[in-house]
Amino acid sequence: MALVPAADPVVAEVDMGSDTQSVRATVVQASTVFYDTPATLDKAERLIADAATYGAQLVVFPEAFIGGYPRGSNFGVAIGSRSAKGKEEFRKYHASAIDVPGPEVERLAGMAGKYKVYLVVGVIEREGYTLYCTALFFDSLGQYMGKHRKLMPTALERVIWGFGDGSTIPVFETPIGKLGSLICWENRMPLLRTAMYGKGVEIYCAPTADARETWQSSMTHIALEGGCFVLSANQFCRRNDYPPPPDYVFGNREEELPPDSVVCSGGSVIISPSGAVLAGPNYEAEALISADLDFGEIVRAKFDFDVVGHYARPDVLSLTVKDHPLVPVSFASNIKAEGPKKLL
Repeated sequence: MALVPAADPVVAEVDMGSDTQSVRATVVQASTVFYDTPATLDKAERLIADAATYGAQLVVFPEAFIGGYPRGSNFGVAIGSRSAKGKEEFRKYHASAIDVPGPEVERLAGMAGKYKVYLVVGVIEREGYTLYCTALFFDSLGQYMGKHRKLMPTALERVIWGFGDGSTIPVFETPIGKLGSLICWENRMPLLRTAMYGKGVEIYCAPTADARETWQSSMTHIALEGGCFVLSANQFCRRNDYPPPPDYVFGNREEELPPDSVVCSGGSVIISPSGAVLAGPNYEAEALISADLDFGEIVRAKFDFDVVGHYARPDVLSLTVKDHPLVPVSFASNIKAEGPKKLL
């Protein structure tokens, strides 16, 4: 399906002056080439090139764009058992995931540098035999900056994805603003959002798989609550974007879906710190959705409400974030000997 460019980017009708900046941001609404990571990377490059043509300085991709969101699949899981077919499905899904670092990360970094854009990409990350739903960050010089692993997978996602920890909740200070990301329903976790606000996030990226209208309410609330720009990217995909049966079956359905059935309708959107919708939501097709972000709007919004500033009450309410990495196994040979301790 051909991409549908968004309408001309919307700019807030204010005098921006010389002390504010404007950044053109694009969210990508497009489907994965499921079980074909090289083809998905090729598609990603075409989309980034198109976005750069429209002047994008920041490009945000949906949740699990590289590696795929396994919509409709249950991987043969029932309480107390897993089917042989489901295990084979997981093997193929594991093979489509990427290592971080790895050659696919290097290629994505090369795309960011080639087209001179900051890049946030949803991927399925493989570490050994465990998968994570992850967002990767790249700068416009083609350098990999870091990652965020989804802290809390939703529902059956917990069967196929591991849990992130507090060590991958970054907010990167860049020339285009302070950039961070939470993925899908972890955006509904108030304390996790507060951690992002505490790090000063200005461009809040929310890759998702939720195309419901209620998602728009969450995005608007976060923009208002955080006094930040919210960029939400979702896939638009049809049944025929997934392998045909019996290779891929949408569970809990009595009959197979027609090939052109929409299984995720997108709803990608860009929202200002005042809660104004700058671009989207789009529920029609694959699209590039762009807006110019006036950073003066952040200051104007936070004059009303600064959630971790003048509107905070640390004498009553506070949050402690455990931001160290957690490991299941540590080896004494890797721990530096401290010698005997003096008794007090």
